[in-house]
Amino acid sequence: MDQLYKSIAAAPDGRVSYADYMQMALYDERFGYYMREREKIGKEGDFFTSSSLAAAFGKALASFWIRLVERGGLPPAVCEWGGGDGRLALAVLEEWKKKSPHTYRNLSYTIIDQSPFHRRRQQETLRPVAEKIRQYDGVSRWLAECGPFSGIVFSNEFFDAFPVHVITKEHGVLYEWFVAARGGRLVEEKAPLHDPDIIRYLDERRLVLTEGQRLEVPLAVKRFWLEIGPLFRQAVMVTIDYGCTDEQLGAPARRHGSLRGYFRHRLIADPLCHPGEMDLTSHVQWDALRLYARQTGWEEVAFVRQDRFLLAAGLLNEWVVSESMELFSPVNRQNRMIRTLIADDGISRFFDVLVHQKGTKLSAADIWAAPEFLP
Repeated sequence: MDQLYKSIAAAPDGRVSYADYMQMALYDERFGYYMREREKIGKEGDFFTSSSLAAAFGKALASFWIRLVERGGLPPAVCEWGGGDGRLALAVLEEWKKKSPHTYRNLSYTIIDQSPFHRRRQQETLRPVAEKIRQYDGVSRWLAECGPFSGIVFSNEFFDAFPVHVITKEHGVLYEWFVAARGGRLVEEKAPLHDPDIIRYLDERRLVLTEGQRLEVPLAVKRFWLEIGPLFRQAVMVTIDYGCTDEQLGAPARRHGSLRGYFRHRLIADPLCHPGEMDLTSHVQWDALRLYARQTGWEEVAFVRQDRFLLAAGLLNEWVVSESMELFSPVNRQNRMIRTLIADDGISRFFDVLVHQKGTKLSAADIWAAPEFLP
């Protein structure tokens, strides 16, 4: 807190944009949340993700990706953006080796993760398949070294952690919110909106705020897509996250914005609490991702809720009928994971899946094991 406060106090006017605050609080090498040597995912961390159910989740992803390689002609190469503790990658690789040994032989699996702690955990977790793994601390560095990529690109809760600006409309005037260092505390301050990049974003996205509405502006996501999007040849991208469409953005329940923190499995409404010690996240603006994907040559294949995606990908094929009464037998544990992933009230109701392709034209038969589950 002290170092972060001093950094903000030293800025012009003793304040920074919310995007700069998030960049420091999450990614600064000295005090950023993701740089800290501590668990962040799972029971001992601050939040759960679908990768916490890696054994079942990884089976569905592996089956889906194997079809893309065997039927769709993609090279057997995967790049995961934000690899967490590596358990999901391990589940995918183990399942891939079992189901498609002939494509597994040439398979490469790259993980991009800024967190040194996570990269070390990945190395420990993935030691049994270390010959398949490459690691990088950033997407730009990966592409600069390897050149244009062909294969499968995957991310799970990656874009929700990108820094965002925060704006509001009051008495018909647009303001930007800043984070200021005042009297030993971090506080919000607002000023009339003058940032031309934010104004341009609102114009090109045709977003009009209602009176009193607060909105996150993901300029970092836009820059990322415009820089990275063109650098792929023949690829399918699977993006899993929680977010909202433009229609949902205007709903009364979302008028106060979505920037929040997660600290020891509690939702923290004030993003200035526990600076550098908690995760910060905002809902992905799906229509923004779709816009910038189109602008960089990607074609949308599907946009569905996660449970529908997993069903269409063939997750039910992993269900095993068991007569065992042992609650914690491997088969029963896997079936419980599957049920959690596809139940109407399960974890998948919070997530959507956006699938894009570039440089290839895949049919439904190439992609889906059970297309009847798609809308």
